[in-house]
Amino acid sequence: SDAEGGTHDPDGFQYRPLADHSDDTGSVTGFADDISNAELLEMDVDFVVPAAIEEVITEENAPDIRADTVLEIANGPTTYEADQVLYDSGVEVIPGILANAGGVTVSYYEWVQNRQGDYWSREEVLDRMKESMLSAYDDFRRRREERGIRGRVAAYEVAVERVVEAMEYRG
Repeated sequence: SDAEGGTHDPDGFQYRPLADHSDDTGSVTGFADDISNAELLEMDVDFVVPAAIEEVITEENAPDIRADTVLEIANGPTTYEADQVLYDSGVEVIPGILANAGGVTVSYYEWVQNRQGDYWSREEVLDRMKESMLSAYDDFRRRREERGIRGRVAAYEVAVERVVEAMEYRG
């Protein structure tokens, strides 16, 4: 999908022809069966990945979300009220504070390299990011499951604790 709408083919489609269509027309619409972005959010799928616009999942449309998991890549795609509706409906939400942290993590690695006058290979950067992201996800998942709380609350709790630990370490 894009800002114009989405495209759907129940049999799937190949990435390259879709990308070529988007490059030629400026949109993915018209490639297969056109659907609205609202319809896209309500499809019976494993994952919904809001990746561009804030507040696309609201209290009004959250009851219609049939995905097992919402993986937030955009900043703030789910309202606070919708987050509670999704939780109550059994939809797992992996909040953006966790899901899109890879870019910030790699920016930090770049800063460290510059400060140390060091150079890490692409593979080393990706390995470090993978280790960091998997560790963060494990902490998030463990907190969510141990406390029986919403994913967003678990992610914020873990994040705040890490900030406090860093502040205490630095004095």
